[in-house]
Amino acid sequence: MKKSIKTLIVIVLFTSQLTSQNILEFNISINKHVSGTLLKSEKELNSTIVILIGGSGPIDRDGNQSFMKTDMLKKLAFSLSKKGLATFRYDKRIVNQIITGNIDKNVMFDDFVDDAVSVVNYFKSKYKTIVILGHSQGSLVGLLCLDPNVSGFISISGAGSPIDKIIESQISKTAPLLLEDTKKTLEIMRNGNSTEDFPIALSSIFNIDIQPFMINWMQYNPSDIIGNVSIPCLIINGDKDLQVEIEEAKILNNSAQNSELLIVKNMNHVLVEIKGDELSNAKSYNNPDLEIVPNLCEKIIDFINKL
Repeated sequence: MKKSIKTLIVIVLFTSQLTSQNILEFNISINKHVSGTLLKSEKELNSTIVILIGGSGPIDRDGNQSFMKTDMLKKLAFSLSKKGLATFRYDKRIVNQIITGNIDKNVMFDDFVDDAVSVVNYFKSKYKTIVILGHSQGSLVGLLCLDPNVSGFISISGAGSPIDKIIESQISKTAPLLLEDTKKTLEIMRNGNSTEDFPIALSSIFNIDIQPFMINWMQYNPSDIIGNVSIPCLIINGDKDLQVEIEEAKILNNSAQNSELLIVKNMNHVLVEIKGDELSNAKSYNNPDLEIVPNLCEKIIDFINKL
């Protein structure tokens, strides 16, 4: 028997402390895997929605996870909605599984793509213009969910290289003595097989339970995928990003058919301004009081206005 899934909408109206306009907040359950928050200004200027997709790990709709609270996606969404755009951000499916204690160990990278596709399908009849904005891992998820209903794509801190190449690069810089073992393990996984034949020092990366997910993720090359995308793309990276180097943004930009590259001075991975050292950069990952960099929202608005 098929079960009907009702869309649950809760409306909250509040007044922004920064502007005189009201923002409407709708909590929407799209299906059993996807729940999120739609923001709309009462002075919505056009029929455009920006769908925000979070990065790796159990990221919730606000951009947070255990031991990391930045509210970066929440702050970005509100900044865009205050300018008259609708925004939708959602919890990754693993978030609700953790909350309910019902974790599915068989979740694949493709499941995150399916969830993003569900979000696009939900809004395609409600908004004339859909823009996908993916952060970090969400950049690749966003690329893979693009369809003719999407008018623009924005990548923030997205990789241009496949995840296996990024792992190799990181190991070569942080633990070069483990590089050959890393390459050996990744080669086995590239062939679609799991393995436990690796040094214990690499167990946090190659845990046997997450290898199927990694194998699924590794099959996608972001630069190849964006090369087949004809819609306008905006590629953004901060020059203080500790996790994704600006070279990755350049790879995406150079591979794209129709893109703009924006390197934001002093912006780090969680979208805040860093003028200090790496310690202050790391501390920003658990400080939700920090504002996102001032010009990020304006640059995104400028891009969307040209669509």
